[in-house]
Amino acid sequence: MPDWIPDVLGDEFEQLTLGLTDDDEGAVVATLVRALPHERAWWDRLRGRDDPLADVDVLYVHGWSDYFFQKRLARFWTARGARFFALDLRKYGRSLRDGQTPGYVTDLTTYDEDIAAALIAMGRGKDGAASGRRLVLLGHSTGGLTLSLWASRHPQAADAVILNSPWLEFQLASARPLLAPVAELQARWAPREVAPQVDLGFYTRAQHEVADPDDPVDVNLAWRPAQTMAVHAGWFHAILTGHAAVAAGLSIPAPVCVLLSTRSATPTRWSEDLTRADSVLVVDDIARAAMKLGSSVTVERIDGALHDVFLSHHEAREDAYARLDRWVRGWSAAG
Repeated sequence: MPDWIPDVLGDEFEQLTLGLTDDDEGAVVATLVRALPHERAWWDRLRGRDDPLADVDVLYVHGWSDYFFQKRLARFWTARGARFFALDLRKYGRSLRDGQTPGYVTDLTTYDEDIAAALIAMGRGKDGAASGRRLVLLGHSTGGLTLSLWASRHPQAADAVILNSPWLEFQLASARPLLAPVAELQARWAPREVAPQVDLGFYTRAQHEVADPDDPVDVNLAWRPAQTMAVHAGWFHAILTGHAAVAAGLSIPAPVCVLLSTRSATPTRWSEDLTRADSVLVVDDIARAAMKLGSSVTVERIDGALHDVFLSHHEAREDAYARLDRWVRGWSAAG
């Protein structure tokens, strides 16, 4: 296996390239990023100040047209003693290679190989359960959908699932059953057909508008463009299939925490309202869909949050971290 090398994020971050099975575009890889907790000073250990999450591994998966870059989110976990890992899936971010179609898959179960490779590199075995350490799955948007489906298919793997604005339902939920047959035909006969670009870049602009100089975030626009990557018919069908599975009901046995904005805003034209709402998903539909994930689901609605709640304006971002901390402390104590 290749060695861990310094990551583009610098500081305490390292990355590992994970070789995967070649596809019709050639060699395929995923990339695992890690940040490990600092060892406690001897006087803290002598005083019995244990790290509450010292037996926890976190695996983060990003959303569509995205990659991992959130240093503060990683440090939230490592400050509490957890080992933090983030996976840039095949054909995204650090894993995108020349000649590849960014983000393109035709079945979300394709990512089972990426996740298995990450878990093996984390020392957990391909199904994640071969470890005495607890596993927390942490997914944003499409990554939240992918991890929810994976956790339901691997019921013994995760000890907790945390979802940041997961894409659990299509934006026009009532239209999904009508769109699905058409999407299936397109995926079968023209899987690489590209849909018209509807993203005007307002979500990216909203993040810039609310950026906090005291909590800076640097983004590589080649890996996370201002407008989303091209949407292909095969990928779109895979997403609708995932939504249908959620609507039918999943069986995640682990407790689930879903973090969402309190409201949505339609990004047809720019307004300041877009800096205090989710302009990507219909959050009320997501909240309803979340109830289908398993038997223990907590939904946290955060006033003024963006689609990525941890990139919101200062007050909403701090609220998101406070709610995450409260839920994690309760989960950890119960465990």
